[in-house]
Amino acid sequence: MARDLVRLITCGSVDDGKSTLIGRLLHDAGAVPEDQLAALRTPSGEVDVSRLFDGLDAEREQGITIDVAYRHFETAGRRFILADTPGHPQYTRNMVTAASTADVAVVLVDARKGLLPQTRRHSHLVGMMGVRRVLLAVNKMDLMDWSRAAFEEIAADYRALAAELGLSEVTAVPVSGLGGDNVVRRSADMPWYAGPTLLEWLETTDLAGAAPGPFRMPVQWVNRPDADFRGYAGRIASGTVRPGDPVTVLPSGRTTTIDRIVTMGGDLSEATTGQSVTLTLADHLDVSRGDVLADAGAPPEVADQFEIQLVWMADAPLLPGRAYVVKLGAATVTGQITDIRHRINVETSEHLAARTLELNDIAVCHLHLDAPLTFEPYAVSRDLGGLILIDRQTNETVGAGLIRFALRRSANVQWQALDIGRAERAALKHQKPLVLWFTGLSGAGKSTIANLVDKRLFADGRHTFLLDGDNVRHGLNQDLGFTDADRVENIRRITEVARLMADAGLIVLVSAISPFAAERRMARERMAPGEFVEIFVDAPLEVVERRDVKGLYRKARAGELANFTGIDSPYERPESPDIRIDAAALTPEQACERIIDALRDRF
Repeated sequence: MARDLVRLITCGSVDDGKSTLIGRLLHDAGAVPEDQLAALRTPSGEVDVSRLFDGLDAEREQGITIDVAYRHFETAGRRFILADTPGHPQYTRNMVTAASTADVAVVLVDARKGLLPQTRRHSHLVGMMGVRRVLLAVNKMDLMDWSRAAFEEIAADYRALAAELGLSEVTAVPVSGLGGDNVVRRSADMPWYAGPTLLEWLETTDLAGAAPGPFRMPVQWVNRPDADFRGYAGRIASGTVRPGDPVTVLPSGRTTTIDRIVTMGGDLSEATTGQSVTLTLADHLDVSRGDVLADAGAPPEVADQFEIQLVWMADAPLLPGRAYVVKLGAATVTGQITDIRHRINVETSEHLAARTLELNDIAVCHLHLDAPLTFEPYAVSRDLGGLILIDRQTNETVGAGLIRFALRRSANVQWQALDIGRAERAALKHQKPLVLWFTGLSGAGKSTIANLVDKRLFADGRHTFLLDGDNVRHGLNQDLGFTDADRVENIRRITEVARLMADAGLIVLVSAISPFAAERRMARERMAPGEFVEIFVDAPLEVVERRDVKGLYRKARAGELANFTGIDSPYERPESPDIRIDAAALTPEQACERIIDALRDRF
């Protein structure tokens, strides 16, 4: 009879003794091979069990766990995949990764210190990631003279926290990882404790989950080995499927039936949750990686706007309005956090106002996607409810999000079909829509050059409009300051206005510092292909400081003006602009002529 497989995560604060405790568990359970034991022996002949998981040289040098260390082991009752996760706040992202697949969690607390901020943060994350069964290991009881009162006080504090976080099942065990007390064997020094040991709890805790839901399978790969076969490969996230079952392909909403269930061992008459299979369909439908095959009678939802719980995992702050790659299963789209509803203080569970998020912050946010995705709330499905945010410049995973629900406006606000489109409006004006985006430092000459280009185009009979960054801040963006978050929102709004004007068939000139490459890239992508021209008005800092027509650089250098681009706020130079203007070598009139010549065939 197959034994249950348990995915186990250990977590807690730095120096709570996770590596020692889990090393002791494996050692005393007989799960460490003899050759490894020999490598762990100290000069005195004792076994340093804590080093079982510190595989990185940096970990051994610093005495902390950095990466997630996975270990497979077995007992008479169960099989385990154990993940020892970092306790240091800098590596919280690794802990989130491990928690996303865990069935149970062991949360360690140093009996001398009680609940620490990182203990609370990890417990928040454990609850967020859907782990409900927790063993609280109150460690280092030997350093507290095996005090029952100390143990019970910590256990009561943690149960109060667990109740706030929705952790429904908490078992507290007093242990000493160093001596092995209540890890595998019962402790003679704590006769007052009558509950299970750590190993007993792991072997007997109930793993029954929620009732199996309807069939869902995210498509990971379109299997097309030859012209005669087309199948859709993936792992079944929930439910059971059989040949002949009606299914819906989402997000398109088209329906068909299952033809075959194909595996390396042959066709199956049935497949269920957790199996990886290739499904063929009775009809030829357009199905791609990232689509979801689902029970036609109970399909999941499709939406493009959500409320999510977000863990921010990057050193650089989250800036609402900035475009990130959003990955849900195998589906990938672009999206933005549009609103931070509140940040959660992990020590008090208080909801705090926030305009940005810093490393390890946990918050409730609104997420807007550029295309709809198939989803279920994370509380229903980890596979269809968990997503990540990826920085488009560095490809670094910067956030982990859990979908709570779709926003009503996702279903209520729909695109209205219009009979007259951008092509008709542009034809009426006898021109092609175009967005000329002038970027550069303050004082580089952007507005002057853009104004000259606008005058030339107007004189030539072109229909134009100039959106100047300073002018826009007097009206549409008068509520925004100059923090990084405000700058991102400033450019997002200008981009949307420019896009609407281009849809009207206009040639739009935008003059704005737009200091961040991510937002300039976002602006390009919001326009139709070929309709965005990035013009870099390139002037060295020393040149624009000498000009300083508005006296802004002088104020910034004197500390009278904060967040000024080029002084105490960064400017990310365009790497490959469509047009580069050497503002130190050319007069504004010469720059205008160069731009007109470069664009003559595009009007």
